[in-house]
Amino acid sequence: MHQPVLYQEIILALRPQRGGHYIDGTVGLGGHAWGILEASQPDGLLLGLDVDPYALELAKLRLAEFGQRAMLIRASYTDLPAQLENIGWQSVDGILLDLGVSSLQLDTPQRGFSFRSDAPLDMRYDPDNPVRAVDLVNSLPESDIADILYRYGEERRSRQVARAIVAARPVLTTKQLAGVVSSITMSGRKGLHPATRTFQAFRIAVNRELDALEKFLPQAVSALAPQARLAVISFHSLEDRIVKHYFRRESTGCLCPPKQPQCTCGHEAQLRLLTKRPTRPGNSETVSNPRSRSARLRVAEKI
Repeated sequence: MHQPVLYQEIILALRPQRGGHYIDGTVGLGGHAWGILEASQPDGLLLGLDVDPYALELAKLRLAEFGQRAMLIRASYTDLPAQLENIGWQSVDGILLDLGVSSLQLDTPQRGFSFRSDAPLDMRYDPDNPVRAVDLVNSLPESDIADILYRYGEERRSRQVARAIVAARPVLTTKQLAGVVSSITMSGRKGLHPATRTFQAFRIAVNRELDALEKFLPQAVSALAPQARLAVISFHSLEDRIVKHYFRRESTGCLCPPKQPQCTCGHEAQLRLLTKRPTRPGNSETVSNPRSRSARLRVAEKI
């Protein structure tokens, strides 16, 4: 059975209670959701959202023992207000967002997320998304590809890699793309495969992940009841930076310049920070699950 990242830390952070209402915005295989439902026995409810229909089918099997306490819907977490209205929830007692690509998606070659297999360049979480990685790789101008690699992959050689990709077109498979990148760049930090940053960049661009996160955070805070908590697990600095800055801003009162004698912004703090620094997996978890090594958990509580 798949063990989700930072499982115990999530249960401790969200403090599931009987009768509570909880949201897992990226329910995936249902690992965290199972823990929340188990801890909120006998009548806690959970709304699980995911755009990946294959993950949802497996989550339904895993959470079947909880019956109607687990409501699983195929929808983006950015559609949170509408989903809450549909089920008649006014507020919730805890929200989890576990970002990034899942083990199920990475380990299914035909999904095109992994450079360790030879598969069509897809990288979509939602198979109904009209944009695939192969479309971006083979249609965008070289300058746009370089921008994607630099902004979303933090690739230092973005221009050289973009130039090589355009020269190698058509690039149709994960193996082809990985080969092109490997011919330009050396291994990344801590021995990462040279194509890691490029694959991350195209995946983020295809699924508009950073835009979705920025849209979701205010929605989540608005949905929280007083003293309810929001927990976000990220896997790279781009996501973590967005969460950190949002939590910091919304846990601060006045946002006026320090030298301004009187507040004119009218901003009031909505959150209380519970993790000034992100929580990271322990040694035992990173040994048993190497993919967890880059996970970072930040938690905030609604005032």
